[in-house]
Order: sequence, then structure tokens, then C-alpha cells
Amino acid sequence: MANLVVEAGNTALKAAWTEGTTLGKTFRYQGEKRMEYLLSLLEKERPEVLTVASAAGVLPEEEAQLRGHCAHLLILDKNHTELLLRHNLPEYLSFDRAAGLVAAGFLFQDKPVTVFDLGTTLTVDFLSREGRYLGGNISPGCRTRFKALERYSRSLPLVDTPDRIAPEGHSIRSAIESGVISGIMFEIEGYIRLRPENIVIFTGGDAIYFAKKTKNSIFVVSNMVLIGLALITDDYVKKNLK
Repeated sequence: MANLVVEAGNTALKAAWTEGTTLGKTFRYQGEKRMEYLLSLLEKERPEVLTVASAAGVLPEEEAQLRGHCAHLLILDKNHTELLLRHNLPEYLSFDRAAGLVAAGFLFQDKPVTVFDLGTTLTVDFLSREGRYLGGNISPGCRTRFKALERYSRSLPLVDTPDRIAPEGHSIRSAIESGVISGIMFEIEGYIRLRPENIVIFTGGDAIYFAKKTKNSIFVVSNMVLIGLALITDDYVKKNLK
């Protein structure tokens, strides 16, 4: 029987059927009826293990519903942190960062790693050669920075992510575009210089956009959180169900 892993993030719900550590068919839903959408997936096929990682948290009534549609339910949210401890990760990490780090440690074993998750937030995390978590930082993501400038100023417009930027702006709009994108690039390059021996991974919604702008050697890993959730689920199956 296959497993189903679910990432309920800030902007979208992503899910994938898995066999062991291998991702199968994936799904993406961006809307307000997330629970209804997830239940519609479960009505088509009952998973052995359902792993749900939620940024907002899973309510008790939602947990009860989900348990009725699977043999085993795993939850990763602020109220369910025991799975992080099993993987030697601190409880304060959000599920997406934690799952991404599990994936990074698996994909690049015996190598030090720097992971950039470029989405609503920009997170950077470090793993040692032995896979030990060394800490990380959080700052606003690309679109969050654009929205903050418009929201907290009286005169600046809301700007979307540009295809190209000039080194310096020559209008309000181009100054915002260049300031935000160049600022993020300086941030990324600074972290890379901090640990030049590390393998560098980009993931998240803006990963490809910024990968095209860097001259450094990097890896772009799509669905990194789902890969991590598949690994966490497979580890649970091996230790508890076999």
C-alpha cells in the first residue's frame, strides 16, 4: 500500500504518493478549501501512512477526520514536534525547513551543505559533513519584500518580480526592483562566501529565478520538502511497521 505525504504551506498545499523514498504522482492546490481537497484525494485511495506537515497546524477535528482515511497518521506542526527530535533537529524549526534538511542530508551524504529556501521567507540553513544541524537564519522572501515596501510606505508602488534588473534604478519602480533583487543576491552570495566548501542547494518557489542570477555552482532541488517527508515516512515505516 502506498503512502501519501502532504505539505500544507503558507500559499499552497502540495502532496505526493510515495513508495518508500520515491515520489510518485504529485498534486498542488492553491485555494481556501484545503481540507476538502485533501479528503478528495483520500477518498480515491487509502494510504498506509498519511504524513501531513502544516504551517498553520492541524486542528483536533481535522486530525480525527484524517485518521479515518488512513492506517497510520503522522503530523508535523507546532504541536507535533517529536518527529523532528527523532531526526536530531531542534523543535523550533518549521516543518518545511526540517523536511528540507532531512532531504539535503540524504541527497548529499558526507558533504557539508547550505540550503536556501526561496519562498514567502528566505531561509538559509547549514548542515555539517556528518549531517549535524548547525543553525540557520530567516529573512523576508522576494515578494514579501515588495509587499512590505508598498504597505509600509506612503508613496511606493507594489512591484512584481522583474525578468531583468539594472545594476541601479533610474525610476521609482526600477529602483525597487533592483534594490530588492540585488539585496537578495548580495545576501545569498554572502552566505555562500561564509562557507565556500559547502554544497549549495536552492529550493522553493523562487529557486530557479535566483539560480539563473548566480554565478556560483549550485543544485536546484524541486519538491525538496516532499522528498524529506517521504524519507521521514519511510523511516517511520521501517522502525514501526516492519
